[in-house]
Amino acid sequence: MHIAYVTETYPPELNGVALTVERTVRHLRQHGHQVELIRPRQAGEAALESRTELRTAGCPIPMYPDLRMGLAASGTLKRRFERTRPQIVHIATEGPLGWAALRAAQALRLPVSSDFRTNFHQYSRYYGFGWLSPVVHDYLRRFHNRTQRTFVPTRALRDELTAAGFERLDVVGRGVDTAMFSPGRRSSVLREQWGAGEGPVLLYVGRLAAEKNVALALCAFEAVRLQAPQARMVVVGDGPQRQRLQTEFPHACFVGVQRGEALAEHYASADLFLFPSLSETFGNVTLEALASGLPVVAFDVAAAAEHVEDCDSGQLAPPGDDKAFIAAACSLAWQHEHLAAVRENARAAALRASWKDVLTRFESRLADTVARSAGATAEEAAFAA
Repeated sequence: MHIAYVTETYPPELNGVALTVERTVRHLRQHGHQVELIRPRQAGEAALESRTELRTAGCPIPMYPDLRMGLAASGTLKRRFERTRPQIVHIATEGPLGWAALRAAQALRLPVSSDFRTNFHQYSRYYGFGWLSPVVHDYLRRFHNRTQRTFVPTRALRDELTAAGFERLDVVGRGVDTAMFSPGRRSSVLREQWGAGEGPVLLYVGRLAAEKNVALALCAFEAVRLQAPQARMVVVGDGPQRQRLQTEFPHACFVGVQRGEALAEHYASADLFLFPSLSETFGNVTLEALASGLPVVAFDVAAAAEHVEDCDSGQLAPPGDDKAFIAAACSLAWQHEHLAAVRENARAAALRASWKDVLTRFESRLADTVARSAGATAEEAAFAA
């Protein structure tokens, strides 16, 4: 297939969407597909227009100034698509660049697929713009309903969006690199740097922003310390709340952004993973923690609802029940020396989430979308004749 792949975010930006997009593009190219990547250029990057990549203008995203959104006229993309003739346009993000690509593709009657990856309508509530939530939700519904197929990561999200009027949804899941994220990367040197001793070490990985609810994980840590004063809390990541959280929770260890093997070592060297976000469509970090052999404490949503078995590979709290979340963290942390079976179950859960299966399924569904569109076009032509 010849695929135009449109995304507002791409490495070196560090977030779940960017890393998943990079992996997907690499998979498609390795399997013989021609992929033209269309994305905004990032700070320090030169403009580029080649057969395989177009870097458009961009600007910082409001409330997320370290991330960018793409800017391009639909006419510009239409002329490119007329020249390159992709068989399908896949849109990973719903920003201005994604909208321009959608309009250009529809003007040329090219099939379009999309990803629903981020609950942007929920984010507005965390930044004092709750009144915008229905407006953003309506925008997302109109955007995705103009595509032939929208990919979602979980069955629960499919059901939620279907009830809200979204159409033609397809569950493809998410995977995890179980070679990179593995209990075998546990580092005694790293634990010594943390002053961990025998633990327990609690871990959070992710953006330090309002919608991630990070303060709840830190409150849970403070509760754990009441009976386990030797406990440690390691916070991996950065974001607008970092300075405030460091001030409010001086006993936690904030280590900033970690990548690659360093990140994998941080996971494997901890004893328990806390993920208090309620705004995720998935949450790749949950699978990374499970792959590293960490019991997970999370709300019963997104990836945790799909991959964590309560009291088997972690503990799940009812969504929004902060007391239950804290109680679950305390329960596992206070018995961390007796959780060998839970750690094994966590690793086993991650081993069932194969990136190969996920990406092969995605590839197959793209091909099906192209075939269905070609059939519809032929039928329309025959009817017109």
